[in-house]
Amino acid sequence: MKFKAEIDIMPHANLLDPQGKAVSSSMGNLNLNEISNVRIGRHITLEVEAADESAAGNKVDEACKNLLCNQIVESYSFDLSTL
Repeated sequence: MKFKAEIDIMPHANLLDPQGKAVSSSMGNLNLNEISNVRIGRHITLEVEAADESAAGNKVDEACKNLLCNQIVESYSFDLSTL
């Protein structure tokens, strides 16, 4: 079966996010003072061929841990859907 993975990678909540801080600071310039605490991360989509959803999840988890995410400063989550 073929699955699509939607992966979100974000900086850990307790770490400074310089990009998010810069965007948060700029919201006032756009008269969007109600918006604060912006955090900026990455969104990755990929397809994986696997026997079942569990096997696909294991492969995506392995890819995240070993290549896509720096677990020292980032965390990740993902959702799978069938294609």
